[in-house]
Amino acid sequence: MNSFLRKGLLLPLAAATLLITACGSKPAQPAQEKSLSVNPSSLSLSDASSTETVTVTSDCDWGVASGNKDWCTVSPSGGTAGTTPVTVKISENKGYDTRSTLLTFRYGGNKLEVPVSQTGKQKPETPETPEGITVPEGYELDWNEEFDTPGKPSLSDWWYETGGGGWGNNEIQTYVASAKDGQDLCYIADGKMTLEARKIGGTVYSIRINTKKYWKYGWFEARLKVSDVPGSWPAFWMMPQNFQTWPGDGEIDIMEYAISTQGKNKSSSSIHCGAFNWPAGTQKTHVMPVNNAASEFHVYALEWTADYMKFYVDGNLHMTFANDGKGYSHWPFDNPFYLKFNLAYGGNMGGQTDDAKLPALYEVDYVRVFKKK
Repeated sequence: MNSFLRKGLLLPLAAATLLITACGSKPAQPAQEKSLSVNPSSLSLSDASSTETVTVTSDCDWGVASGNKDWCTVSPSGGTAGTTPVTVKISENKGYDTRSTLLTFRYGGNKLEVPVSQTGKQKPETPETPEGITVPEGYELDWNEEFDTPGKPSLSDWWYETGGGGWGNNEIQTYVASAKDGQDLCYIADGKMTLEARKIGGTVYSIRINTKKYWKYGWFEARLKVSDVPGSWPAFWMMPQNFQTWPGDGEIDIMEYAISTQGKNKSSSSIHCGAFNWPAGTQKTHVMPVNNAASEFHVYALEWTADYMKFYVDGNLHMTFANDGKGYSHWPFDNPFYLKFNLAYGGNMGGQTDDAKLPALYEVDYVRVFKKK
C-alpha cells in the first residue's frame, strides 16, 4: 500500500479516536466551597462577668481566636466538621467605657468574624451643685445638709450619742437623743440646725449628733454660730469609723470654742493621735481669732489629703498638719472618719460654768463635704 493510501486511511481513524475520547471523559469539576456558620452571630454583653456559648456548624476543620483580649477567652480554640459548642468567657468591665473585640473563625482558607461588645459600668451621677454653694477648686460636691426642712435631723443621715459620765473630759452635761421631757434640744428651723444645752430638773442636758456617712480625705466645712455662755464648749470634729483606742486611732478637731479656757472670739483646730495628744501635751493645736464668733456665722473648714490637713476659718488658712511618713502613731489618718457636732458643758476645756446663763445655743447653718475630682 502506498503512502497516499496510508494517509487516507489514517485520517478517518484519528478522527474517530478523538471523537471516542471526547465522548467517554467527564469535564473537570471546581473545588467545593467550604462553609462555616456561628450562632449567635454577635454578642452584646453587660459590664458583669459572664460565660456565653456560641454554636459553630462547619463542614471542615476550623480554628478561632479572640483578638488577643485578656478579658475575652474562647474554648476550644478549634474543631472539626460538624456542630461544636464554643465557650466564651467575659471578665467584668470595671471601667466606664464600652469595649469590643472580634472572634475570628478561620476555615478552608476563609474567615468569619463575630463581634463581641461589653458595656462599661454606669457612671455615678455627679450631684448637681445647688445654687449658692461655692465648690473649692479641684473638688466636687459629695454630700451636704442645708437644713432647709423644718423639724428634726433625719435619722437616715444622723445618729445621736447619749449618756453622761464626763466623756473622758469631766464634762457636766448628759447627752440625749433630740429632746428631754418634751423640750427639744436639737431641731431644724429657719434654715439651720440648733443644738441646745439646757438645765432641766437640776441636770444639764445637751446634744451630740453624728453623720452616718464616712469619708477618707476631702474638703469638710460648716457655717457655724457658737455660744458665749460660760462653760459651753461647741465643737465640729471627726472620729474614725473603726474606732478602737483613743488617741491611737486619731481625732480631728476642725473647730472648738470655749470662752472659759480659750477666751472670747477665739476658736481652735487640733489633731490627736498616738504621738500627738493633749494628755501628753503634744497635741497639734492652733488658736484662731474669730470676730463676733457667737453673734455671727463663720465658715470653718478642713482640707484632708493623704499628705496633709489644712484648717481654715472664713477661707483663711491658720493651721497645717503634714504627714511626716513616720507611721500610724504619727498619721492614723488614712482611714474613714465621720463628722460630729456637739455642745459640751464644763469639763477640761469647757471650764468654769454659769448655769444662770443657760440655755446655750450652737447653730449650724449648713455642713458640706467635697471630694477630689
